[in-house]
Amino acid sequence: MPEWLKLMVESLPPLLYAGLVFTVPLTLLSFAFGLSLGFVTALVRLYGPKPLADGFRFYVWLIRGTPLLVQLFLIFYGLPKAGIVFDPLPAAVIGFSLNVGAYTSEVIRAALLAVPRGQWEAAYSIGLTWAQAMRRTILPQASRVAVPPLANTFISLIKDTSLAAVLTVPEIFQAAQRIASVTYEPLILYTETALIYLLFSSVLSAGQQKLEARFGQHLHQAQETK
Repeated sequence: MPEWLKLMVESLPPLLYAGLVFTVPLTLLSFAFGLSLGFVTALVRLYGPKPLADGFRFYVWLIRGTPLLVQLFLIFYGLPKAGIVFDPLPAAVIGFSLNVGAYTSEVIRAALLAVPRGQWEAAYSIGLTWAQAMRRTILPQASRVAVPPLANTFISLIKDTSLAAVLTVPEIFQAAQRIASVTYEPLILYTETALIYLLFSSVLSAGQQKLEARFGQHLHQAQETK
């Protein structure tokens, strides 16, 4: 067996371990928190009082206008100067969640605006409250619009988690850095790391296509019943 292949085989278990124990949970937690924050942000900006909506608008502007790496550095290395200290993993979750929240809020806001105003009027005409109309009529339609870009955001997030290495979170990329510092074979280790991320992204992309096909089928069926 060639030495480079032997190194890749030997380093695969610790890289996969780092991915399953740190990268995947970090991605899932950050996306769940970020999506929840994005949903609240979108609702407040569309239907909330103006002062509160302006506050959330400023949050979206700030996050979307600054690099994710800078945001992570501010949370982990900057906030301790103000007496606020986070461990590496919580700091990463907070940073990624804030970033995801800003971007998903724009996706959700656009999806809600894409639902015709007549759907609201139809829901009110049968006696539904605002909350009932949102839950039963608006969200099901908006979700069909929002699923593809939200899925893209999730796939991008699993790759962006490699930035957590700068916060000393022992995810896939930092595990590769540690092995490379001992073996002095960065090209082999980083190539293997890229292949692992490519595998994760490919699996998620396949799931995204199935999810989009399912939503498209439901939309077609709904249109046929009209």
